[in-house]
Amino acid sequence: MEVEKQYDLFVIGGGSGGLACAKQAAKLGAKVALADFVKPSPLGTKWGLGGTCVNVGCIPKKLMHFAATLGELRHDQVEAGWVDTQVDSKHNWEKMVENVNNHIRKLNFGYKNQLMRGDVKYYNKLAELIDANTIKLTDNKGQIETVTAKNILIAVGGRPSYPENIPNIQKLVITSDDLFWLQENPGKTLVVGASYVALECGGFLHGIGNEVAIMVRSILLRGFDQEIAEKIGLYMEEKGIRFIRGCVPDMIEATEDNKRKVTWIINGQKYEEIFDTVLVATGRISDTQKLNLEKVGVNMNKNGKILCSADDKTSVPNIFAIGDCVEGRPELTPTAIKCGQLLANRLFNKATELMSYEFVATTVFTPLEYGCIGYSEEDAIKKFGEDKITVYHSIFKPLEWNYFEMHSGESCFAKLIVLNDNRRVIGFHYLGPHAGEVTQGYAVAMKMGVTKEQFDSTVGIHPTCSEELVQVTAVKGIDEAQKEGC
Repeated sequence: MEVEKQYDLFVIGGGSGGLACAKQAAKLGAKVALADFVKPSPLGTKWGLGGTCVNVGCIPKKLMHFAATLGELRHDQVEAGWVDTQVDSKHNWEKMVENVNNHIRKLNFGYKNQLMRGDVKYYNKLAELIDANTIKLTDNKGQIETVTAKNILIAVGGRPSYPENIPNIQKLVITSDDLFWLQENPGKTLVVGASYVALECGGFLHGIGNEVAIMVRSILLRGFDQEIAEKIGLYMEEKGIRFIRGCVPDMIEATEDNKRKVTWIINGQKYEEIFDTVLVATGRISDTQKLNLEKVGVNMNKNGKILCSADDKTSVPNIFAIGDCVEGRPELTPTAIKCGQLLANRLFNKATELMSYEFVATTVFTPLEYGCIGYSEEDAIKKFGEDKITVYHSIFKPLEWNYFEMHSGESCFAKLIVLNDNRRVIGFHYLGPHAGEVTQGYAVAMKMGVTKEQFDSTVGIHPTCSEELVQVTAVKGIDEAQKEGC
């Protein structure tokens, strides 16, 4: 006879996916508990309930990106008639961080309240599996208790990775786990990496007035459309961000005045430079190392990512996993939330709907924002063949940029990738202001199978950037992308 478990569902990880699943399961009548314990970064940075997005990801990143954008708009304000604007005023890092951190703490408190109101038991403790139904919980004083659950969900997300060839690197650099909680301006900064995290952080640090260099080993924004990625890099260079290409740090050392001397090699020649701060953004690893998953039979890849089926089951039937810690899943907050809600519905409401990762919209908040849905041009060619697709493209200049002539008229770009046989739009790419707001609405049409002719028959809102997507007619390889104004 099976012994009754304390919980119907125990969630390990208090990020977006774990919280969403726990709250939905409790709403459906399940007895639910959630454990979340933030292991401090190597430099000692720690935060509250809510996971990466809320504390050291999307939320503070977007707020700091917005702060940088406000600074860059000062020149436009002058040209638009705001004569008292102080173009050369300095940014107050401490004030920005204080407001950003206060907002995050409000969110942390709100999540605790949501769990309490939803009758979800919250454990601020480090979880480890003893067996497929038993969880060991350790608090910050080392005190231990065990609980049991019929179903267990792993939703622990990931943490930044570090280059392995540099001695003591974790004490010499910061990561995105530290940047948003720094109490002092990081000053002249070297960003190591070419991911969206690297370009976003480098972008807003430069936007608030810091000197920034970005060290790139190979390509920008791996996995994204490379034509757009190179346009982003060019725009950032034009704005004054320096790119050091084709290398990685060979050595990072602390100086006597606590700066960082960085050495690198390009084509056999050695270079070195002093920076106030080195920010490493070279990828993330799944935070599964100390969960004891191997012992209970949960299969993982060599990087610690959990192997799951389409219904989020691991190799242990009652243990599930969602979000960034799962192999092959997009590392996006909204997909983790939706996935968690659908899993709860299947477990406790006899639902059958699975999470679909096709045509998920996302935005990269670089200085010139990039929104995309579906296939990059490279992936579309690889899957369907170059002769099976048509690529439409357009260069445009936002109307409001005409106030300030230093804005380049060649920077903003729109691209649609279309299947030739049924004319379905399988790739949407927008590079320009407010990319998230522009892209979100098109995601509905893309999920419904919109065709190029349906784009063409839609009347645009004038004058907007978004109307470019329903007016683009130039075919890549045949027509120039340049578009005349109205």
